[in-house]
Amino acid sequence: MLTRITTAVIDAMKPGEVVFDTEVRGLFIRHRAEGGVPHYYLKTRVKRVQRVFAIGRHGRGHWTPETARREAVRILGLIRDGRDLHAERAEEKAGITFASFADRYLSDYAGNHHKPRTLAEESRLLRLHVIPALGPIRLKEIDRPEIARLHARLSGKPVTGNRAIALASSILGWAEKVGERPVGSNPARGIDHYPEKARERYLTGEELQRLGEALARAETDGLVDWRFVAMVRLLLFSGARLSEILGLTWPQVDTDTGVVRLADSKTGAKNLFLPAPALAVLAALPRLSDNQHVLPGDRPGAPLVGVQRPWQRIRRLAGLPDLRLHDLRHAFASVAVAAGESLFIVGKLLGHANVTTTQRYAHLAPDPALAAAERAAARIGAAMTGESGDVVKLRKSRA
Repeated sequence: MLTRITTAVIDAMKPGEVVFDTEVRGLFIRHRAEGGVPHYYLKTRVKRVQRVFAIGRHGRGHWTPETARREAVRILGLIRDGRDLHAERAEEKAGITFASFADRYLSDYAGNHHKPRTLAEESRLLRLHVIPALGPIRLKEIDRPEIARLHARLSGKPVTGNRAIALASSILGWAEKVGERPVGSNPARGIDHYPEKARERYLTGEELQRLGEALARAETDGLVDWRFVAMVRLLLFSGARLSEILGLTWPQVDTDTGVVRLADSKTGAKNLFLPAPALAVLAALPRLSDNQHVLPGDRPGAPLVGVQRPWQRIRRLAGLPDLRLHDLRHAFASVAVAAGESLFIVGKLLGHANVTTTQRYAHLAPDPALAAAERAAARIGAAMTGESGDVVKLRKSRA
């Protein structure tokens, strides 16, 4: 397509479409993929060889149709002056640092493939741990000893250390895919991770009672806003993730079937099942005309935020200072498994994408072999005392 590039033209572009500018010859913008962002380029000839120069991503920094035109004109002027910009850029690219490439990874890859919470966590890990260790080093010069030193520096925080190494590995692996490092050169691949001890906090019956009493007191005495009390009850009665409850809207809730259909979650699209106690909580909640969230925030249309302080108040009332909100999900799962529900069903209720994730609760399930032994022994005991009429007669075996 040949036309004057404007913001309106860019907004109307479809994935795979290329638009050449009529004002600056050779300037074009390409919309590369679904969900991606268009990029500006300049195609021209340098010493009879056709070259393509990347200018920048539309909307990032100062790149607009006008600034892209000015940059294209500048590049064309340098070429007329005899500058070998292609060689200069190749030399500059060869010297790119890990910090610079990490920014590119976040914007060009993670920003288009990872969920917002994952992206925020990766940004935090980079800022606090990875960039201070690897940032100034040239991307192509990062080797295994550098990665090992980063890992050893975080030996006192094994989970953080493992996540930092995994993120560094992802960045260096993507560098291979886009040609910034040789294929198979990722020095973070194969680093042994520190053992991680999963924190699994389960609630006893007595602790559940104390939590229930604390919620009732907080609600009656007005110690905590009603939204936070409802949040805790919904987490307990559904086994949902905190983000799923905070993001829940009334149009998603089908009270007739007790099913919430989430278009997106940590593991993708899923159904969230609401039993009668959860539906009773919902039935008591007000519905606001300017906010569709089940737990509305203080601003119109916004979800509830700032949950940690009210939660700390609730758990202090219950005398459970070490209890996390995520532990309520464990409580739901542990009670279901202990009641005899299969791990498959519990995994479905929790929305686990992988059945192995649910295996952490296997030790809570009644032993099926012991249950079978109990039933067999009970029948034998009944037969010996003549107390049961449903004893199965033993067949005589033939010699």
